[in-house]
Amino acid sequence: MSPHDLLIRPSAPEPIYRQIMEQLRRLIASNQLPAGESLPSVRDVAGHHAINPMTVSRAYGLLEMEGLLERQRGKGMVVAASHRRAQTNDRRLEQLEPWLQDIARKSRELGLADRLVLERLRQLLEKDK
Repeated sequence: MSPHDLLIRPSAPEPIYRQIMEQLRRLIASNQLPAGESLPSVRDVAGHHAINPMTVSRAYGLLEMEGLLERQRGKGMVVAASHRRAQTNDRRLEQLEPWLQDIARKSRELGLADRLVLERLRQLLEKDK
């Protein structure tokens, strides 16, 4: 993993440390970050995204308290060996649920047809393949 792999949106309403945490949780849950995988240093992430190092440190520290990350001498932060294996699709979809509900509510408020929203989502999903 490199600092480039994290998407940080400073203007988003969600605090940056939570953006980092949620992305890492998803990557770990899907086993895209397997046990033992090294994370970029706090300094590297902070420098690449021009954010305060304490923000990155807070995210890493909270994930360490959750048992998802662990500190290893000479390697820095790594994905904990004891983290659960890849979660089922249902468990991973649960992590998206708040955003999906928000999108559904906003699309209703805008009066958009379901098919238009679903087609746009399909386009976005295909774009990154």
